[in-house]
Amino acid sequence: MANNKNDWKERLNIVYSTNPDFSYITDEKEENETLPNGQQKLRVSIEKNHRGGKTVTIVRNFVGTGDDLKELGRLLKTKCGVGGSAKDGEILIQGEFKEKVIELLKKEGYTQTK
Repeated sequence: MANNKNDWKERLNIVYSTNPDFSYITDEKEENETLPNGQQKLRVSIEKNHRGGKTVTIVRNFVGTGDDLKELGRLLKTKCGVGGSAKDGEILIQGEFKEKVIELLKKEGYTQTK
């Protein structure tokens, strides 16, 4: 598909337009540009509620693309040796690793981490 503007999937739910200059507006969210590590104001907390009694470490307030969030989540999970997930601007690390996560983030250049 060389002409991506004419892709029918992007025009779903558009009935008809006689205007040749009509542009189709999509509902795709634009991802924020990833802030430099030193400007990120990450907050690390421990949570146990609504998790079936399991404790998780949560890293919040990440500003950036989903790929960068997942990459940071992968790094933290690997260094802590546990599982977790990264989505919606949050990184969940299984277990109680608040101090270790803060230390790892500061080593990576996230200086405004608390």
